[in-house]
Amino acid sequence: MFSHISGRTRLAAALLGTGLALAGPVSLAQAAPLDNEPLSAYTANARAAQQAPAAPAAWAAGTRAYLVITAPGDTTAVRNAVAANGGSVFSSFDAIGVVVAHSTSASFAATMRGVAGVQKVGATRTSDVPADAYNPALPSSPSQAAAPSTEPVRSDMTQIKADQAWAVNQGSATVKVGILDTGVDDQHQDLAPNFNAADSVSCAYGKPDTRAGAWRDVDRHGTHVAGTVAAAKNGKGAIGVAPGVKISSVRIAEPGSTLFFAENTICGLVWAGDHGFKVTNNSYYTDPWQFNCPNDLDQAAILEGVGRAQAYADGKGSLQVAAAGNSNVDLANKTSDTSSPNDSTPVSRTITNDCLDIPAELPGVVTVAANGTSGTSKASFSNYGRDVIEVSAPGESVYSTVPGGTYASLSGTSMASPHVAGVAALLVSANPAYTPADLRAKLGEQATDLACPSDARCTGTTAKNSFFGEGRVDALKAVGGSTTPQPGKYFENLTDVTVPDNTTVESAITVSGVTGNAPATLKVGVDIKHTYIGDLKVDLVAPDGSVYNLHNRTGSSTDNIVQTYTVNASSEVANGVWKLRVGDNASADTGKIDAWNLTF
Repeated sequence: MFSHISGRTRLAAALLGTGLALAGPVSLAQAAPLDNEPLSAYTANARAAQQAPAAPAAWAAGTRAYLVITAPGDTTAVRNAVAANGGSVFSSFDAIGVVVAHSTSASFAATMRGVAGVQKVGATRTSDVPADAYNPALPSSPSQAAAPSTEPVRSDMTQIKADQAWAVNQGSATVKVGILDTGVDDQHQDLAPNFNAADSVSCAYGKPDTRAGAWRDVDRHGTHVAGTVAAAKNGKGAIGVAPGVKISSVRIAEPGSTLFFAENTICGLVWAGDHGFKVTNNSYYTDPWQFNCPNDLDQAAILEGVGRAQAYADGKGSLQVAAAGNSNVDLANKTSDTSSPNDSTPVSRTITNDCLDIPAELPGVVTVAANGTSGTSKASFSNYGRDVIEVSAPGESVYSTVPGGTYASLSGTSMASPHVAGVAALLVSANPAYTPADLRAKLGEQATDLACPSDARCTGTTAKNSFFGEGRVDALKAVGGSTTPQPGKYFENLTDVTVPDNTTVESAITVSGVTGNAPATLKVGVDIKHTYIGDLKVDLVAPDGSVYNLHNRTGSSTDNIVQTYTVNASSEVANGVWKLRVGDNASADTGKIDAWNLTF
């Protein structure tokens, strides 16, 4: 059975034990929690969440949420009609013509459908709106564990060639990626360097809550996803696909139940469009219906409202990447749904392909299937579907960040989707003018073709099929294009070296196992933290003492040098001790060599 979170983790931890939140690596041979727990495992939690603390005066038992759809623009008349017909306006997204209304009246939806200017009305849930919606509690801020002292490159990153991409481009800090999920632990040592608090928010209940910390994780799912996208390359724990980009948390899950209702999703997507997110990751489906069917009045309103929000974000330049889900079903041949609604009592119903898993099946969204640990198989749980799946990515036993400064290996299409979001972030870092349509096209064009296994359910060609879409994404092509030769051996020094005032320091890398001379396109990756780079002269020193200047006191008061240089070192023997020499030539500002690398 497919749970509402495409990478379900909170209940997996409850069922399988807290030992899964490990501070160290987990062998890929070990089972990792799957985002595929039975509804019965979390129904009790969802119901418990409804038994909230004493309700504020504005809340009443029996309050339900509705989407009231009208023409985009001025929604004043419809908002007035809501108040005149037994409802209240909780929030309004005028640019897309969506009003979120609350009412305790059982006839509210039917009455509003008869109001002039109203196009659709639908209940977004089959349970009451929690009292917390009127006075939301801030999520807790977990204490942080000690940082790991190692940062091995893991197999999911090598499968998509992210480790090779980092030598070319680690992603631009001007690129913002939105994590629409259960929230993010912004204080985690692997996420804090890339966290963008200014554009983070809670959209739980369908209204932006911009209080500091409202974006924090009410589970651990969102923190895990965020680490896969952009955990910092800092020598600690894990590395994200795009460790140079910025991540913003848009919490759309409600506490306790961790459900993602339509008004929350709409709020999150509109926020993404309005705040310049180039990419968002969406590892969930919109609760309470696994599939929303247009012949149901409530679900038709959900389809319309969330669809408009996706189109709005896309039109503002934001690409949505979404998990395909974990039911191991063919999304191109739907027949039944037995898990909806998941906020009350599920019923068994017959469905058709007109019924959509959203946001994954909305137009313009990149739908991601999960590869198994081999990188060339479909993960057993992953949904599939001819002309539904766009691309695939690693989704089994993915090691990433979880709240409290710790790490865990988790499995699910939720874990595959952020790999693709990370590659999309690298693509737009290398090509800032790319539109969402450009990114969608390039992700498919650059993907590694994967042939169907011996499985009759897989239909199509090696270039495009129902299991893998156009193939497994390729981070290296994203940053270099097909004309860039693949880098060879990679060497790195992560030891910090302090750069005091008016002092020259060096950091060494010993190169071995490379035949002949260095290439004419030797890549020198430099990460220097310094508060005034106009003070700095930076040189690469070859084993024979030859000096190649990389940076010579330019940049004025700009902070930090995080850049990959290309050096023609073809006259130098490759093997030997190479040095990065950094000279501070003024007073007042200091820094350190944080890391540097060579790619032959």
